Amino acid sequence: MGNDIVVQELDGVEFKLKAKEDFSFLEQFGKVFCVFDQNDSGNISFGVINDNQEKFFIKVAGAHTLEFSGSTSEAIERLKNTVSIYSDLKHPSLIEMISSGTHQQLFYVVFLWAEGDCLYDHWNFDFYQDYPEVKSPKKKFAQLPEEEKINTSKKLLDFMAFVESKSYVAVDFYDGSIMYDFEKNQLTICDIDLFKKGKVINDIGTDYWGTKRMKAPEEYQFGAVIDSRTNVFTVGALFFNLYGNFSGELLKKINTENRFIPLREDDWTLSSDLYDVALQAVKLNPEKRYPTVKSFRDAWYSKN
Repeated sequence: MGNDIVVQELDGVEFKLKAKEDFSFLEQFGKVFCVFDQNDSGNISFGVINDNQEKFFIKVAGAHTLEFSGSTSEAIERLKNTVSIYSDLKHPSLIEMISSGTHQQLFYVVFLWAEGDCLYDHWNFDFYQDYPEVKSPKKKFAQLPEEEKINTSKKLLDFMAFVESKSYVAVDFYDGSIMYDFEKNQLTICDIDLFKKGKVINDIGTDYWGTKRMKAPEEYQFGAVIDSRTNVFTVGALFFNLYGNFSGELLKKINTENRFIPLREDDWTLSSDLYDVALQAVKLNPEKRYPTVKSFRDAWYSKN
């Protein structure tokens, strides 16, 4: 296939792949109104609406997407694995899975559509650079009243405490996994595809799943245990991303103090007490963090 790019169209919406694919199965769900074709997961996703104005988000693996370097069989296997994850972790803050199925060599999962903007919409970054007057969802989120920020923080902690209670660890969970509906002030978690259940070991090393802005030290170390304390770090790093005024690299390694200083307290937009709670969550040494997300949540709630 080389570097060829194929432009396809469904219901007037164009998208790009490395090779043409048959998506005719989407017709049973309605008409396509948007496509997400720039993911590096190996999936392509469609927004579909039916005659009753019901909307669905349909994630498809097996197509030759532009940004994915792995095999289509790899992407299919990974998406199949998500069915049990979304079933186990069904939660009010999580996008709702409806069904899954196959079409020829493709595998797909159907979710109820959730309104909102992704808080890390990397596919629009060039646009924001060209049009600085347009506010990204992250910038809009940063300008929310403190009360709304606190509400979202509690929903995230509640969800992650629930994840922990189900013996899962949050792999590759970051601001790109979160949507926010600014009209209804509603948060939706939309991407937990790589969450893992049971005892998890870093079997990759430095390139373990996740963004450098969020990864805990053990997520760089081959053979390290990934557990509840890693979940704690993930949420703490997420909070510093969501509730801080920042630019550039967030997590700065300070060896002498054996911790990360994600940003100065002056750049923190919530209370000083909550800054201290979040700072403990991102200690370099897992033993110095909260032992569980639940204990992190209890400390956070106690300061509100």
